[in-house]
Amino acid sequence: MRFQVLTLFPEMMQMIFSSSVTGKAMEKGIVSLDTINIRDFADNRYKHIDDYIYGGGSGMLMQARPVFESFCCALEKCGITYDEYIAGAEITVAKTAETKKRPCVLYTTPQGRTFDQKMAEELKDEEDIIILCGHYEGIDERAIELIKPTEVSIGDFVLTGGELPAAVIMDSVTRLLPGALGKDDSALYESFYDNLLEYPQYTRPEEYMGLKVPPVLLSGHHKNIEKWRLEEAEKRTRDKRPDLYEKYLESRKNTKKNEKK
Repeated sequence: MRFQVLTLFPEMMQMIFSSSVTGKAMEKGIVSLDTINIRDFADNRYKHIDDYIYGGGSGMLMQARPVFESFCCALEKCGITYDEYIAGAEITVAKTAETKKRPCVLYTTPQGRTFDQKMAEELKDEEDIIILCGHYEGIDERAIELIKPTEVSIGDFVLTGGELPAAVIMDSVTRLLPGALGKDDSALYESFYDNLLEYPQYTRPEEYMGLKVPPVLLSGHHKNIEKWRLEEAEKRTRDKRPDLYEKYLESRKNTKKNEKK
């Protein structure tokens, strides 16, 4: 999978992504990251890519032209033109007659769909993901209309720019890719898998400051351990995330209905 990030701070994105799990995934060739500096497409010697807002208002707005041209640069790295991108989900490249999947384009904004584990699961099957990071008071609406991205939010709060949400999205998606984690199935049993939070976990020593590891985890009885983990995950989800617990109950009902068919 290839990530391309359109940003004013390419060094920041490279530094974040080159660490921990995502950094190891890059070393293994599972993912790659290209950062495109939107300032490189400024049409002035000072590399300014923002201007005052028509109609008044506080702050500055990122201009349409440098944003759109940086996006076209990302498309070029995917081997397609803007016209081919607009054409549809399956792209036939004019130069080679090769058929390519349309790159997934995201725009990090508080106005977008809230990013969650379900969306991460959807994105893990993409080949190319382009992420546009806003800054200042946002981006000239004309650039958004031309690029037609999927707008994504990581929560109902305001950040200085879209780089941190982009990093969150890339980290969450990368860990779902085969080989990205040390054990391929470890991502399957973390929080939000099957709409449940993760069960409590323990490591050595068996007792610390009077607190002991639950005996069932030391029993070696795998069936009992799995039963305990499920019960604890259900209890934790019910107590901490009742909204998620409702989804879990609903999914169980649907599963049982399908089994009866």
